[in-house]
Amino acid sequence: MAHDHSEIGHSHSHDSKWKTYFPVISSFLLLILGIWFEQCEMGFFKYPVDLIWYIVAYLLVGLKINYQALKEIRNGNVFSEFFLMSIATIGAFLIGEYSEGVAVMLFYAVGELFQDAAVERAQRSIKALLDIRPDTVTVIRNGEPTVVNPSEVKIGEIIQMKPGEKVALDGELLSENASFNTAALTGESKPDTKIKGEAVLAGMINLQTLIDVKVTALFRDSKLSRILEMVQEATARKSKT
Repeated sequence: MAHDHSEIGHSHSHDSKWKTYFPVISSFLLLILGIWFEQCEMGFFKYPVDLIWYIVAYLLVGLKINYQALKEIRNGNVFSEFFLMSIATIGAFLIGEYSEGVAVMLFYAVGELFQDAAVERAQRSIKALLDIRPDTVTVIRNGEPTVVNPSEVKIGEIIQMKPGEKVALDGELLSENASFNTAALTGESKPDTKIKGEAVLAGMINLQTLIDVKVTALFRDSKLSRILEMVQEATARKSKT
């Protein structure tokens, strides 16, 4: 029987999010309940019940951090943020401040979730930028249109775009006028009209007629390529922390 791949992908995504958020939510609920039991002086919530309760709440969010701390130590990085966080929170348990130890680790775990979300958004941005970069471009050589890879085009060469095609490289408009969809670059849905001599950027979409553009920057030096490079570098930095 055929399966709907989009439904399967959605299901996997849902499961992944559930596995990500369940430990944090569970730890938070246990922490709040534990503090409430303490404040209400519940008879059952005494040692060792309270200790076991808070250990469970701690391990839900702290076990992965503790494991990462051990990995860093094995790699020679003793004073990593994971090690310091583990020492601080375990120390809180040793002096009897169970809820404080859980709270500190929980706040750290929430911060990690926000950072992971930022990395995920950046990765989606990279994919979106890659999607708007054309794989081919029509360049005029010896008076004839030739389809080549954008990285093969040199500064000063003339490229052509039909209606609906994406501009592959930064350049100067040679046609009298042209209208572009710049939503992928600027987020603006309104068409951007250019006249002869004005700059056009890689990633814009030609909307009306066949146009000619004189290339002013190599493919790797286009503004779109630089934006993509900066996003990738930022994502790599966030992924390492």
